[in-house]
Amino acid sequence: MSGPPDPDPQALPGPLVAVLMYPGVSELELGLMLGVLLLAGGEGAARTVARSRNSVVCAGGLVSTPQVMFAALPEVAGVLVPGGHGAQKAGRDPLLRDFLQAARGQGLPLGASGSGMLLAGEAGLLADRAVGVTPALADTVWGYLPGDVRPGEPVEDGPLLSAPGGLGAVQVTLGLSARLWGDEAARRAADSVGAAWTPST
Repeated sequence: MSGPPDPDPQALPGPLVAVLMYPGVSELELGLMLGVLLLAGGEGAARTVARSRNSVVCAGGLVSTPQVMFAALPEVAGVLVPGGHGAQKAGRDPLLRDFLQAARGQGLPLGASGSGMLLAGEAGLLADRAVGVTPALADTVWGYLPGDVRPGEPVEDGPLLSAPGGLGAVQVTLGLSARLWGDEAARRAADSVGAAWTPST
């Protein structure tokens, strides 16, 4: 599976979200994030990004090609990190870690679901933040020195949005979408996918 041809960055209709890909990424979480972004932000709202344009073998064996590599990514307004069994290892990749740390330095909203929290943790993004996690990962996530760990629920703390894996990917993407396109756009996307969603207060 490969993405559509890269459009001219100057022709992008609005905020652009980078969705990370890495070997072992969850096809489910990746697909949910891209689908919600399409509904909330429209065509061209997202780019899948990785260290290179080489094809990636996803968690379930699907082979997918990132749309753009880090060095060629246009300016983005947010970042999403899907989970997958390769997340913790991917977080040790200096290029990926530098990308996430640069996003934090710019104050960009960043959403992570499931084991994507481990990738964010390897980049130092969880320190002193309240985070929502998959219950089985709670002990591991504590090792990244968050301010609080809340198993089984979505959490927003400053620029960080986090949630358990699977359908939690929908929640973090809706939260990020609300920040970029407004609550109404996020609510319409939630209604389209049949997800319960409440704007963060």
